[in-house]
Order: sequence, then C-alpha cells, then structure tokens
Amino acid sequence: MMNESMNFIMVGRIKRQRRFFLVTFLLAIISLALCCTMLMLGNTIYPFSDVISVLLGEKIKGASFAVETIRFPRMVAGVFAGFAFGVAGHVFQTMLRNPLANPNVIGITAGSSAAAVFCIIVLQASTTVVSIASIIGGLATVIIIFLLSRGASFSIGRLILIGIGIQAMLNAVISYLLLIGQQNDVPTAMRWLSGSLNGAKMENLYPLIITVLIFTPIIVVLGKNLDMLELGEQAATSLGVDTDKTRFILVISSVLIIALATATTGPIAFVAFLSGPIAKRLVGVGFSSIIPAGLIGIILVLASDLIGQFAFVARYPVGVITGILGAPYLIYLLIRMNRKGDL
Repeated sequence: MMNESMNFIMVGRIKRQRRFFLVTFLLAIISLALCCTMLMLGNTIYPFSDVISVLLGEKIKGASFAVETIRFPRMVAGVFAGFAFGVAGHVFQTMLRNPLANPNVIGITAGSSAAAVFCIIVLQASTTVVSIASIIGGLATVIIIFLLSRGASFSIGRLILIGIGIQAMLNAVISYLLLIGQQNDVPTAMRWLSGSLNGAKMENLYPLIITVLIFTPIIVVLGKNLDMLELGEQAATSLGVDTDKTRFILVISSVLIIALATATTGPIAFVAFLSGPIAKRLVGVGFSSIIPAGLIGIILVLASDLIGQFAFVARYPVGVITGILGAPYLIYLLIRMNRKGDL
C-alpha cells in the first residue's frame, strides 16, 4: 500500500515536472520567434538570413543600419523590460498572496515614474540620472507603503489600500509636473509615461541588462521560499523560512529590476499585473513560476509592440496596447474578488 502511494506521488511529480519544462520551453520559443519578427519587420522587411548576417557582423546596405541601430536595441529593451516586469509582478503577487498586489497597482511603478518625470521636467537630467532617480523613487515608495501599512499585525489588504492611495497621490504629482513643465520637455515625458520602446539605444540599456542578470538568479534561488510565503507567515516560519530576510531580499531585488525597467521604457501598463497569473495557470502547482512569468512578460511586451506598430494605420506605444489588454482583466478580477468577499 505504501509503495503504491509513493508511486502515485512520483508519477504526479514527474507529470508536473514535464508540464513545467514543456511550458517553459514553448514560452521561450515564442519569445525567440517574436524577437526574430521584431528584427525582420519595419518600413522595410528584411529576410531572416540578412538579419543573421548583420548580427554576425556583415555589412548589408540598409539592413545594417535598420537592424543594428533601430530594431535590435528596441528588441533588447522589450525583452529585458518585459522580463523584469513579469518577474517583479509575480514576486509581489505571490509574496503578498493577492493578485492586486503588483507594482503597478500598489504604487511602486508610480513612485519610479514620479521621480523620473521630475528629473525630465524640472532637472532636464540625463538618462543615467533618470535611472538612478527611478530606483530611489521605487525604493522610497516601498518603504513608505510598508511603514504606513504596519499595525498591530501585518495586513495585506491594508497594504494594498495604502498602496492604491499612494499611487493616486503620485499620479497627481506627475500631472502637476506635466502642467508646469516646459513645452519642449512635456512630449518627452508623456511619451515615456505611456510606456514605449521608441528611441531605445544600446548604450542606455546596459544598466537594465546588468541589473536583471544579477538579481534574477537571486530571486530564482529564493523561489522555493517565495512559494512558502504564499502559504502564510506562520506556515512559512514553521517550515524553516526566515520570512523577514526572505521578504527583504525579494522586495529589494524586485524593486531594483522594475525601477530600471521603468526608467528605460516607462511604466508599460499591466505587464506586471498579467504575467504572474498567466504563468501560474500554464505551469500549475508544484514548481516555481518565476521564469515562466518573465517569459510571459517578454511575450506581452514584444507582441503588443508589434501590434501597436503594424496592426493599425497609426502607430501606438506598447503601453497603450498592454493597457487595452489588461484593463478588462483588472475589472474582471475586482468583480470576482468582490463576490468572494476578498475586497
């Protein structure tokens, strides 16, 4: 009887493992296909062979400039920003055990945005300064939200409500900065706020790339502890998790990558909100959804950018398309949570 139970458990684990690797592999293939499509499509469509030749260093008239200077940086920005938004959103939703607890909804992205817009409008600062200010703004917002949400006991609902209030306040600050800004600076800030891959340059992407490559492995290593935090504070502690240390490292790592992503592309709407739930639905239980959530983020950003650039007569920033995709899901989620009494 015991052997049969063990065999049943092992078979179930093998099936979940196969599902995890299959889903991750397919998401990686879709991401790669979208990367290739972004490099090939534009005002002029170049064959895949020309794109590969350019990436290998061969000079091809027209294609070299288009691929190396415009399309490749745009694609890299979409990949790393999408991955950062997806991973950070999944971390916050899992850690705080609520799908609304993502950086967009609870004000972290708004904190980064307000700091960045201040640098653009008031200081007219360089991209480097904007990136640093975005990080500081995101971290400061997290600290304020956690401090204000502390009471006799930690409350996720209180944290979310305070975060939504902080977000509203920061959005008001952003609106004020846009009103007082000089006419030449406002379009730049508005284009940045909409979430856009336009004008991406490789020299401006290295901070984001390095940050994602450094902190993603840290988040992945803590993935098991993150899943335990989803069980609740007491359950995680009883399983040997140092909840305060784990939460601190995860928050810092996630805020850093999402702040750099926000500084690079602007706050691309709803990517952090959608990636985690989609990844969990595809992967199922038993395995961490961190990497799949990052891949979903890449797919959402790249696919939305392609739709915004080529599906309509006018061209729209990627944030407009992701906003159209994410808003109905947010409304559906609020209605469902209200019916369950979770709000």
